[in-house]
Amino acid sequence: MGKHTPLYDMHRRAGAKLTDFAGWDMPIHYGSQIEEHRQVRTNAGMFDVSHMLGIELTGPDVLPYLSHLLANDVARLTQAGKALYSCLLDEDGGVIDDLIVYFFSALHYRIVVNAGTAAKDLAWIERQAADFDIAITPRHDLAMIAVQGPQARERVWQAYPGTRAVSESLKPFFAAFDGDWLIARTGYTGEDGFELAVPASQAADVWAQLLAAGVAPCGLGCRDTLRLEAGMNLYGQDMDESVTPLESGLAWTVALSGERDFIGKAALLKQAPRRQLIGLMLLERGVLRSHQKVHTAHGDGEITSGSFSPTLEQGIALARLPAAVAAGDVVEVDIRGKEHPARVVKPPFVRNGKILVSI
Repeated sequence: MGKHTPLYDMHRRAGAKLTDFAGWDMPIHYGSQIEEHRQVRTNAGMFDVSHMLGIELTGPDVLPYLSHLLANDVARLTQAGKALYSCLLDEDGGVIDDLIVYFFSALHYRIVVNAGTAAKDLAWIERQAADFDIAITPRHDLAMIAVQGPQARERVWQAYPGTRAVSESLKPFFAAFDGDWLIARTGYTGEDGFELAVPASQAADVWAQLLAAGVAPCGLGCRDTLRLEAGMNLYGQDMDESVTPLESGLAWTVALSGERDFIGKAALLKQAPRRQLIGLMLLERGVLRSHQKVHTAHGDGEITSGSFSPTLEQGIALARLPAAVAAGDVVEVDIRGKEHPARVVKPPFVRNGKILVSI
């Protein structure tokens, strides 16, 4: 039996199909995965993401520590509540994890890491802190609920009218405290919405209130198709410790210029990327899957994430291909021993309900 979030009993009572995800028993769907996907694209859906781990970082050395730890430049965060996406790298530039860091004050930040890497991340974060005057506090006392979709914010305000005052003016990638809640205008679906970090003891009541306000419960299955349509990487598939951000479509998250040194910088400066992470759209009926081989005029590559896109109604994928491959090229994907044509496109495929690629 896997670990359980504070919402596990709610999922069981709702008839969710549960599956193991990084050692947690999590809902994959509550019925129709495609319907859940469309609910998020057109209205509002909610996800239990309490298996992810928030880590509080406090103390006089927290900024120099994070400047050393993370590939993105945390010094850019100067407004309370501002968030930043970054990679956590090893000395060779490999991606240990991707995460979001929130700035609250010069003495207080919070980072949120992935469930499957949480123990590894925490050990690494603590090891790198030896020379810094900081305190590291894992927030196992919190639950997280992501409410996503064009109507997501309105549904949260309907369920909890008092939150509107502190969250209505939040710009994307900003967060604000409302008592012991953190309301962040972030997400992993390509749609607007909030991620709510609340005390674990309140999670079931929050879920029930959102459900009563018309927010559909959604599982990790549609979360994966939503993030793929949005061109968002999944750790362990699209990047890991064997590749750098420069070959994972994440160069934009790396602040290489300037004198700031960070773990992995020296390795990245020496790298001349020969591969890239780019999108594919299948030109025939079928579904693209991870690990399928891709043949191009410039050499072979591999699909890292693939699925059927409910919005586009065709197979899409992220693939690591030779750097010389360009958007518009047609490549061949090996599906069960047969070659199928696919067009190379620059992701994202869909954001904020809009199709951004030619079908």
